[in-house]
Amino acid sequence: MGNAGKSSAYSAIPVIAIVGRPNVGKSTLFNRLTEARHAIVEDMPGVTRDRQYGEAEILGRRMIIVDTGGIEPTSEDVLYKQMREQAEIAIDEADAILCVFDGPAGVLPQDNEIVRMLQRGKKPLFWVVNKIDGPKHDALVMEFYELGIGPLFPVSAQHSGGTLDLMEAVIEALPPETEVIEEAEGVVRVAIVGRPNVGKSTLLNRLIGAERMIVSDIAGTTRDSIDSPYTRKRADGTEGRYLMIDTAGVRRRKWVKTSVEKISVVRTFKAIDRAQVCLLMLDAEEGVTEQDQRLAGLIQEKGKACVILLNKWDALGKKDNATFGERIRLLQDQLGFVKWAPILTISGLKGQRTHKIMDMVDKAYQAFTTRVPTGELNRVFEQILHVHQPPVVSGRRLKIYYVTQVAYAPPRFVIWCNNANGVHFSYRRFLVNRFRTHWDFEGTPIKLHVRERTRRSEVPEELAAKVREADLEAASDELNELSDLDLTDVDYENEDGHAPEEAADRDHWKAPDVAEGDWVSSTWEDLDKE
Repeated sequence: MGNAGKSSAYSAIPVIAIVGRPNVGKSTLFNRLTEARHAIVEDMPGVTRDRQYGEAEILGRRMIIVDTGGIEPTSEDVLYKQMREQAEIAIDEADAILCVFDGPAGVLPQDNEIVRMLQRGKKPLFWVVNKIDGPKHDALVMEFYELGIGPLFPVSAQHSGGTLDLMEAVIEALPPETEVIEEAEGVVRVAIVGRPNVGKSTLLNRLIGAERMIVSDIAGTTRDSIDSPYTRKRADGTEGRYLMIDTAGVRRRKWVKTSVEKISVVRTFKAIDRAQVCLLMLDAEEGVTEQDQRLAGLIQEKGKACVILLNKWDALGKKDNATFGERIRLLQDQLGFVKWAPILTISGLKGQRTHKIMDMVDKAYQAFTTRVPTGELNRVFEQILHVHQPPVVSGRRLKIYYVTQVAYAPPRFVIWCNNANGVHFSYRRFLVNRFRTHWDFEGTPIKLHVRERTRRSEVPEELAAKVREADLEAASDELNELSDLDLTDVDYENEDGHAPEEAADRDHWKAPDVAEGDWVSSTWEDLDKE
């Protein structure tokens, strides 16, 4: 097996905040841009109390959209004050701001206050007049010029009118999309994620041996995502280099009385995007919460390696092996998204078992970046098929010809057979579990896809590239026995793990394309949904 040690890159994703008075259509615009219905939409002020967030791809540009609960600048109502503070945080986080007005309602005093507040900042501002349903409402837009702002973007969020022009202007104002290259070759990016006050900063200070982070019992002491370079000597004498990312909690102490768990979602989202390995911290006293499950699902969705840390283990009462086993089983049931992640009970405050964490990070990263040579992969795969033959589908035995790894970080495999629909999810799960056991893929998700080979298919370039990288002669001979393919005249794949779609062998057989959405997750729950 081989693993990658090269430096890697991630795309910096801009954040777009939607702000304005309550009930001007912010959530409707959010749902329109994200093509989802995450935000609750009702015709009454104040329905969206906390910030909603969603990832969108508009005109080929990825971005994070944040929907705020609305701003009432002068209201002393406790709920509206909390909503205003939520909006202020979203504004501070954003790369661009969409200020939404209600066209039919006209200009209100609150609109003027909001405009003045936004103009004090230095973020790109876009003034959006909503509920403009066609030319008959164009006259309503003119009134908003008295606020001394422009240009104005008339839109109908409910019917999507004008949203394309708006987002074209937003994208043009954003910095060019670039890849942020991480520091150096061999540096492992590790994100410490979890709910506020589970001990993330305490653990980071313990690991790096310095008071790098302010630690407090107040949830949300960490204001920003902080990067901390960290170097250590491994047991084998080699040097391990890491970039530790401690994610933010709540900005201000007064936020503890609000929905604390939702405050740092955007920063955590970005940190997981950057990371290669995530340390998912849980509170042993409180157990698994809904927010923990969301974070686990996000880690799985992003395809990141993961180690689960059950913190504050020392605070529990009487503990024995039965207690440990019972808690682990319960935790795995509740975090079904990441059943493949190892679990370690620790005390970040007292240092209990924290010395094992980075060894587990190294192991998860090794599995995450593993490439299995195609020859070795198919030798083992043949043994698996011998022990557990493919099922009979419609009276016909399913034939599986070969398997290849087409990518790593995380590992992705493609199986070629004579009937893709005949490979039941339970058999896919069986194959994934055998791969995980044989090559010790603990700590990383595995993606598995099934392709159907016909007599007139073309050799997949991914397969050819892996054959060349692993052992051309041995693997080619073995695969020729399996599929009568000639793999000796193919090009090597691109460095990013993707390959050109065009390749041919002597039989000129052609395979269908693999869509990203067709990948099958290695988790039991995701497989059961198929």
